[in-house]
Amino acid sequence: MTAIGIHDLELSTTHHVLGLTALAEFQGIDPNKYHIGLGQDEISMPAPDEDVVTMGASAALPIIARHGTEGIRTLLFATETGLDQSKAAGVWVHELLDLPSSVRVAEFKQACYAGTAALQAALGIVARNPAERVLIISSDVARYELGSPGEPTQGAGAVAMLVSAEPALVEIEPTSGVYTDDVDDFWRPNDSTTAVVDGRLSVRAYLDAVAGAWDDLAGRGGPDAESLSRMVYHQPFTKMAMKAHQHLTRHTGVDLGEGGLKTGSIYNRRLGNTYTASLYASLASLLDHEDDLAGSRIGMFSYGSGLVSELFTGIVQPGYNGSGRRERTEAMIEARVPLDVDTYRELHSKTLSSLQDVETPRVTKAPFRFAGIKDRARFYQRTGN
Repeated sequence: MTAIGIHDLELSTTHHVLGLTALAEFQGIDPNKYHIGLGQDEISMPAPDEDVVTMGASAALPIIARHGTEGIRTLLFATETGLDQSKAAGVWVHELLDLPSSVRVAEFKQACYAGTAALQAALGIVARNPAERVLIISSDVARYELGSPGEPTQGAGAVAMLVSAEPALVEIEPTSGVYTDDVDDFWRPNDSTTAVVDGRLSVRAYLDAVAGAWDDLAGRGGPDAESLSRMVYHQPFTKMAMKAHQHLTRHTGVDLGEGGLKTGSIYNRRLGNTYTASLYASLASLLDHEDDLAGSRIGMFSYGSGLVSELFTGIVQPGYNGSGRRERTEAMIEARVPLDVDTYRELHSKTLSSLQDVETPRVTKAPFRFAGIKDRARFYQRTGN
């Protein structure tokens, strides 16, 4: 059987950052409630000329530069920060990246799980024709009401992945466990710019899902828990990964140890919640900060509120950490421009309507920018950076 999986992976984030110490001090609470209680340190915040399209294109650009476009006939864009009820955000990315017209584009949506739905679709496409490659972009902006319990778990970022036969990073194994249930733990109505969340219910639903997905994986003859070298999780906040790991340890009866929780959370602590990109930002963080994973089996748990979840596994390939991604990602994170709380709140309060033409100010230093709205249509520009 031909090995299929993640051949390359790259991250991007926003121009701005808000430190959670500053937010806690503004709110008059102990900053450790966020740093320790949630396991979060910072929130990435988009500039007015940034959105999921610009972040997604910025993440995919270096992958295209390294590998070219030959064999890429599919671009799958996963997001719960939809920009249009009809047009896939990936179509704008297709134009910005100057991809061939012979590339199909589609958008996937199911809360934070959508990136994994795109990955599973990509694996099937490559299995049908191993000469093809699939470009996946998971890109989101997590946004909650000011003063709400969800506010410190906001964030923004994108992950681009190239899926191919004989992958250089991680071979995805064919058996996975799935768990779905109709739960109103988190959702965003069409007429709302912020999400609605029941935090306690969401935690319970997440833990039920990780156990249910594991049971389905085990029932389908998946790998034993003892064979897992590391686990990475979707992280609405990094402490959630710890809760899930402890729950899975109790559920399986196998001591999973620390299991990569610390190394798999380094990027997420600083980006905040990136929704569809979160699990794969965690995977990138793990691969970037551990040097001895070649040949190891990694468990990956994907969760999307509402809910759909999946637990699957992959084998890390030799030479997986030689791309310099860690240095690029750390430089990108450090380059973000800090916001004071007043400016952050002002940015947060601004929303755009397609009913009014607007030109956005030039702020981002990224390769692409959201330039504005004209005649109810969004338009984008290459910045030349």
